[in-house]
Amino acid sequence: MVNNILIVDDEEEIMEMLQDFLEVEGYRVFKATNGEDAKRIFDKIHINMILLDIMMNNESGFSICKKFRAESNVPIIFLSALQNDVDKIRGLNIGADDYIVKSATPGEIIARIKAIERRLNQSFEKQNNKIENEICYKNIRLNIDRREIYINNEMILLTVKEFEILKLFLVNPNQVMTYEQILEKVWGYEQGDNHAVRVYIAKLREKLEKSTNQIKIYTVWGIGYKFGETNE
Repeated sequence: MVNNILIVDDEEEIMEMLQDFLEVEGYRVFKATNGEDAKRIFDKIHINMILLDIMMNNESGFSICKKFRAESNVPIIFLSALQNDVDKIRGLNIGADDYIVKSATPGEIIARIKAIERRLNQSFEKQNNKIENEICYKNIRLNIDRREIYINNEMILLTVKEFEILKLFLVNPNQVMTYEQILEKVWGYEQGDNHAVRVYIAKLREKLEKSTNQIKIYTVWGIGYKFGETNE
């Protein structure tokens, strides 16, 4: 379960507002105004999720996200005033699990957090029951309980969303998965931004292509994607 949330923002008023409604929902909140403070807190406290602003004085949220993603798959949600698609796509491209515009209501922010939380809880519950499930396809092995991915027995690092997308593909090989199906199964809602799906698929495809030539994610134009063996 997500207990400890780290908010990284250099606007104290916004952090206090976020802290108020997150604590009402039962979360424990930690705050940092820059990347260095965020890293110090992260190294001392078991942080389950990060809410990260982009436009900050000392260092951008994009830069901070890259540093965290280089060493951890902790869920990261950008919470920014930047609303254009270029910034959203860039944020998702560098490893964020979601992107929320600051004009969103507290209810929407909580809903997005809980959508990620539900995915994590499924894994934690199985671990507590000492059940260890694996999905294997060709040279890929996905351990659901430990949330680990191995290709040719070598572990690769995926974000939460990338992990869930690959898991969905692995249990539905050679089947066309529509944008709507992917949004429902991975994001937890039936309608959303197809751009986000395309960004995550592109990053996942890039990581897979670096590690194996046995499988491929195929684009089914206007519909979605199909995962299966390469045609070569």
